[in-house]
Amino acid sequence: MTRHTILQIVVAAATACGAHTGWAVENDTPLAEVAPLEAFNYSSSQEMARQAVAVLATTAVAAEPAVPDWVKVTDAAGWQPRDSQGEVVYKDRLWIFGGWFQSFEAPPRDVWSSADGRAWQLVEKTAPWKHSDLSMALAFKNRMWFMGGWHNGRLPGYSASSEVWSSTDGAHWEQATAAAGWSPRLAAGALVFKDRMWIMGGTENYYFGDEKSPKNDVWSSEDGKTWKLVTPAAGWSPRAYHAAAVHDGKMWVMGGGNYVPQYEAKNDVWSSEDGEHWTQATGAAPWHPRIWFSAVAYRDCLWVLGGWSNNPSRNWGDVWYSRDGRDWHELNSAVTWKARHEHSAFVFQDKMWVAGGHATPLSSEVWSLELPKDWRGQK
Repeated sequence: MTRHTILQIVVAAATACGAHTGWAVENDTPLAEVAPLEAFNYSSSQEMARQAVAVLATTAVAAEPAVPDWVKVTDAAGWQPRDSQGEVVYKDRLWIFGGWFQSFEAPPRDVWSSADGRAWQLVEKTAPWKHSDLSMALAFKNRMWFMGGWHNGRLPGYSASSEVWSSTDGAHWEQATAAAGWSPRLAAGALVFKDRMWIMGGTENYYFGDEKSPKNDVWSSEDGKTWKLVTPAAGWSPRAYHAAAVHDGKMWVMGGGNYVPQYEAKNDVWSSEDGEHWTQATGAAPWHPRIWFSAVAYRDCLWVLGGWSNNPSRNWGDVWYSRDGRDWHELNSAVTWKARHEHSAFVFQDKMWVAGGHATPLSSEVWSLELPKDWRGQK
């Protein structure tokens, strides 16, 4: 390759990247007038090529938009630090329900809400439901819904639930059913899709189960009282502590696995338009296999946030996004939250939010991230 050809490539590529080289290139401008070859300190074509790469790398980096930082909204929300709480966005407010303080006490039954993520109001100190550890919560048909969950940690009298409750204000709760069609469980995927609530998988026993405890059945309901079994065995394997979201006209299930007695974590991604037929987008996303993480849909992408994996035990503080569930990219903000698991994740006021979770120790921080409306990320 001649030096003249290399310089042509540099100028063309730099121009395509929007580089500010100071070389005003017009259609018929002789190359020598664009940039004298002597402007490059080269001793060989190979050296010039290396300099060309350096130029392109510098200009490409300069052309990339800066990654927005996460903003710490508060160091300490009004509620006691916790993880595994239920969460919804309802009536222009953030809401959390119950959660986990430790394994040797009953879980809290409090209800909190906030209009800005900073100032939180205690709406109810002792709600009538009690299985608030790893429950499933949704906003549906102008009501908040609280379903399933675990009670009493590792203490005698522990149990899972198939109760379904709803409320219009967070203070007054009505029981839709004491026993939904699905078996008592916790840590299931839950979402609203096609005017129905959906429950997907989960485990029937938190600390004392076996290999049969995790499920891969799928259920749906239009009223919270009557539940329809859509499939007894979805295409994805039995699991709990996974994440579910609605994106691109489909339901998505990601990751998860089991905690005890046999730890298992996955990083596969599945989608369905009807809850019965599932398609695997990938069997191994680039994010590490994990449980106890969160997922949301934001800016036309699926997002995976944080989580935990074992062997060795570690929290994750990474943030990943994908438009199709197959190709994933990591968002590397300079300022972000500490690694954590079983936190709440919301999309609220056109931002992503992270609240609470186990960040070693438990946290009551609240963080938010706003991406520009025209943000496209990597393709």
